[in-house]
Amino acid sequence: KVQDDRQSQKLTVVLMLATLISAFGSSFQYGYNVAVINSPSQFIQQFYNTTYVERYGGPMEDSFLTLLWSLSVSMFPLGGLFGSLMVAPLVNKLGRKGTLLFNNIFSVVPAVMMGVSEIAKSYEIIIVARIIVGICAGLSSNVVPMYLGELSPKNLRGAIGVVPQLFITIGILSAQVLGIRSILGNNTGWPLMLGLTGIPALVELLLLPFFPESPRYMLIQRGDDKTARRALQRLRGWEDVDREMDEMRLEHQSEQAEGRLSVLNLLSLRSLRWQLISIVAMNMGQQLSGINAIYYYADSIYSSAGVPESDIQYVTVGTGAVNVFMTITAVFIVEAAGRRLLLLIGFGICCVSCALLTVALTFQSTEWMPYVSIACVIVYVVGHAVGPSTIPYVVTTEMFRQSSRPAAFMVAGSIHWLSNFTVGLVFPFMESGLGSNSFIIFCFVCLATLFYIWLIVPETKNKTFLEISQMFADRNQVEIQVGNAPLKPETGDGCSI
Repeated sequence: KVQDDRQSQKLTVVLMLATLISAFGSSFQYGYNVAVINSPSQFIQQFYNTTYVERYGGPMEDSFLTLLWSLSVSMFPLGGLFGSLMVAPLVNKLGRKGTLLFNNIFSVVPAVMMGVSEIAKSYEIIIVARIIVGICAGLSSNVVPMYLGELSPKNLRGAIGVVPQLFITIGILSAQVLGIRSILGNNTGWPLMLGLTGIPALVELLLLPFFPESPRYMLIQRGDDKTARRALQRLRGWEDVDREMDEMRLEHQSEQAEGRLSVLNLLSLRSLRWQLISIVAMNMGQQLSGINAIYYYADSIYSSAGVPESDIQYVTVGTGAVNVFMTITAVFIVEAAGRRLLLLIGFGICCVSCALLTVALTFQSTEWMPYVSIACVIVYVVGHAVGPSTIPYVVTTEMFRQSSRPAAFMVAGSIHWLSNFTVGLVFPFMESGLGSNSFIIFCFVCLATLFYIWLIVPETKNKTFLEISQMFADRNQVEIQVGNAPLKPETGDGCSI
């Protein structure tokens, strides 16, 4: 047993490469497509106008241009919502790895469409492509954490679970760097910049087939003991995987009565009630805490602080780099600090930053206040990267067992993208109506989420999926059965519920 514990803690080459390839091929694209449209926006809008003039002989009305641009931006999260709704049927039918490979269709096709949009003289192509690439992001944002969570040993699950979010931030930073005027964020470079999203997909299509499917999926859902054992041996780098196989079989026995759960089953099942409420609260908190609004507001904050217009793009890249650095930090501290602590610290920092930012923006006329605003933006990004951005995906994987996990990710993903879409739609109106006071609303969202996590969410680090279910069973007032006997939880560190 001592040898088993020691060996299971290794990060093997196979596990590391499977993590990097799936995160680069799928998660990177989500981040890239969030930010890719921001830098060259004025040139893309010029293209919309020029195309309209060539077609109809007169300039486009400002209101129509604004509508088209809003569609170009907001179709991405709407596609993300559609992608999330496809998660459960696809991962149950094609498997986790199979879904990631299939998902590349939703990246390569729109990449070609956006790349040729200028030659085709069609702005409609860009809007349709944004929906399709949104579907790709909606699927990958849910399936990559699920796939990696099921490949990882319990002692590395948190660190590996943060890697997809790390690649999302690297994708955002890459789009910000390429969007610098002297690189691709100009009149001639933007179609290429939009089309580059297909490259990670092609890399994943070429390399991921050589890596194993989730052993849990193969054993519990497919009943393929042999393939599951072979996959587990490759992932762990040694032959004796009996203990982990037994743990999976135990999980399978405990949930056989439930069968494969649909979303409706999930919503009505008492034994999963608090897990479901928790992932809804965390995903809403993550998106409604104002991260998108902070990015939206950042340019005007920088310009009011006296940063020259031409230099704002470099400050934006700097903020993106801080985001990447803090997410790398989260990878290394999540196993030591635990999920719960990072969530509490992250939402706490975001809450205080939003409150201070409101004050700083209100008294912007004071000479040194704009610099306080910049500091608040950077501190907010640091706080969000440490907890709210990274941990909800890890915890969603951990709170649910095999039969309920696909439906849980479908719910979590839908809430994530619906909240994202809502902020994108509502924030411009909030800003015009409330101005700087809009951040007070985000401050209260962060505070409410922080209190919920403090009161309800347990520590899940270094626990098996079955042990975590048992922790919640007490709060849900149910008993988990294995065969004919109730499961007794192992003692360990973490918050008891």
